[in-house]
Amino acid sequence: MNNTISSGMSATLKAVIAAVKLVTAEEIMPRYLKVSHQHKIDGSLCTEADLAAQGALTKKLQAILNVPVLGEEMTAAEQHALWKAGHDGLWCIDPIDGTSNFVRGLPYFAVSVALVREGKSVLGVVFDPVANEMFAAEHERGAFLNGEKLVGREAAGRLGQALAGVDLKRLKKKLATQLATNPPYSSQRNFGASALDWCYTAAGRYDVYLHGGQNLWDYAAGLTVLRESGGFACCIESDDFGQGDIWQRSVIASRDEKLFEEWKKWIRAAGT
Repeated sequence: MNNTISSGMSATLKAVIAAVKLVTAEEIMPRYLKVSHQHKIDGSLCTEADLAAQGALTKKLQAILNVPVLGEEMTAAEQHALWKAGHDGLWCIDPIDGTSNFVRGLPYFAVSVALVREGKSVLGVVFDPVANEMFAAEHERGAFLNGEKLVGREAAGRLGQALAGVDLKRLKKKLATQLATNPPYSSQRNFGASALDWCYTAAGRYDVYLHGGQNLWDYAAGLTVLRESGGFACCIESDDFGQGDIWQRSVIASRDEKLFEEWKKWIRAAGT
């Protein structure tokens, strides 16, 4: 991962980007609006495209770096075993983040890939094929959008002017009710693909972001993009996002430090 090129991205990151683009073109987009689906035990959707993309990504990523691959479309037992085996290196993938959108033809879904070492994400790629936007980042190398340094929009001056990305359904009732009845921001969105939500926050499209509980594959890549863009993240319960259960973490985030602190303070006051 020390081999750099003129763009500032390593050869490893470039190879992952190429692999993600190829798998998306071959396994995902040909099935868009045409694929059948089924419900998993937890009620979430899984399609032929998810399974085909996960298999193809696994092969291509292990050709880049031969470490275990943990995918969303695996059993919990398989995921936990792979996590233990991949302490020194682990690919974490969500072949289609936003499968419900993908099935219904809503153009907000993405392929998410992260490389995790010693429990921390060190590389992240999130690709939105409909918008043709490739978000990518590496630890201490910065964040990129379509190969160029990611430059976010100027943040709102205060929380009352902010556009917030908020997933209400996984929040505790008291906090969700406060947000619904007395929101501290100007406007709110929730489009249903967590990996993209992280990247939209990194790009300043969302001034602030809140989610009540994300899986490892929901946050692993997007967290890297946000942090490498200069953004900030913590959990509702803790200032250290790295603390707590790796399989389920709440999210408070913003690219702007002042807004982040104001947002975090409001959430914790409203939710207690």
